[in-house]
Amino acid sequence: MSNPERNTDMLCKIFFWLFAALYGLALTLLMIGTFGLFSQETDPLSGVFLIPLGIPWAFLVDLTPEALWPWLAALAPAINLSLIALLCRRLNKS
Repeated sequence: MSNPERNTDMLCKIFFWLFAALYGLALTLLMIGTFGLFSQETDPLSGVFLIPLGIPWAFLVDLTPEALWPWLAALAPAINLSLIALLCRRLNKS
């Protein structure tokens, strides 16, 4: 039988890196759509994939000045990524 702590550690690592990869992909799509890279037309909805990754923090962006909205929407998933890392560390300590 396998060790349950090792399984938790492996699941944490997989989930963390999967979330990080999705976040990186969403940021890449945002950059391509915003700046028209690779001869793509600019698209105002290119950052839509960041919203589900940043829930619930993405909903709090409206409470800040409008000039900060794009930056905070792009950073909201980073909060969740850091929380995943923190939870994984806590689970592995106990």
